[in-house]
Amino acid sequence: MMDVIDEQSERSGEGRPARSGERTERVTVPSLRQRKPNGEKIVMLTAYDYPSARLADRAGVDIVFVGDTAGRMLLGYDNTIPVTLEEMLILVRAARRGVRHALLLADMPFGTYQVSPEEAIRNAARLLKEGGAQAVKLEGGAPVVETVRRLTEAGIPVMGHLGLTPQSVYILGGNRAQGKDPDAAQRMMEDAHALEAAGAFGLVLEAIPAALAAEITAALTIPTIGIGAGVHCDGQVQVWHDLLGIYPGKLYRHVKRYAEIGDMMEAAIRAYAEEVRQQQFPTKEHSL
Repeated sequence: MMDVIDEQSERSGEGRPARSGERTERVTVPSLRQRKPNGEKIVMLTAYDYPSARLADRAGVDIVFVGDTAGRMLLGYDNTIPVTLEEMLILVRAARRGVRHALLLADMPFGTYQVSPEEAIRNAARLLKEGGAQAVKLEGGAPVVETVRRLTEAGIPVMGHLGLTPQSVYILGGNRAQGKDPDAAQRMMEDAHALEAAGAFGLVLEAIPAALAAEITAALTIPTIGIGAGVHCDGQVQVWHDLLGIYPGKLYRHVKRYAEIGDMMEAAIRAYAEEVRQQQFPTKEHSL
């Protein structure tokens, strides 16, 4: 029994000293909002399961984000549209078990908030009650402002998302940069102000010109989180698999790879397979 307890403590990180960069206090919505006037940048990273959320939390990430990008990165869908609420709940619950200090943010998948504010509240409440999320994110501007207002009035913290909104991939005709012409930029600025007035505690800005992101960031009192939106946002978000090089292929312009973990994983598996075929593994060392 002691061995089981020790293993569980090791996996959860309990009973060990904090590592360099690891947080010792809990990140909250009010503490994130305070970062902006203090000039402190916010670090946000996607994670879709227990081990990745645990590693992100231990590394000192401020927001662990269970995004519907899991549809492409984890579940093998072509885009985020097929992701269901039930799938998101499984992923959010898994990530919740790995997070001790970061804020756990969950995406509301396509179809869970577009029908009515009442349905949005019901679905968002499940992400908090059953999933363990502390806030939700949804995409869009003017059409979702009233839903954001109703959610925040119901006690559910909401992060907005403007620019390239992946759930609108069919309308946008693909993953295309947004806000390039003056009219689109003006509409995005108006949407940003409306989302802030509705109670959103933060705003993701994706694939928009850096100058526009800087203007929106300066105009709001809530923090902005950029992805492909330049250096002037109040924070940045990246996708786990892009950051770590899990998949090969051409990168989006906004992605910086900090490792090539995919190549390392494949090499390790190839080495294992070869040793089994050559009868080099297992040895007496690995046998009872």
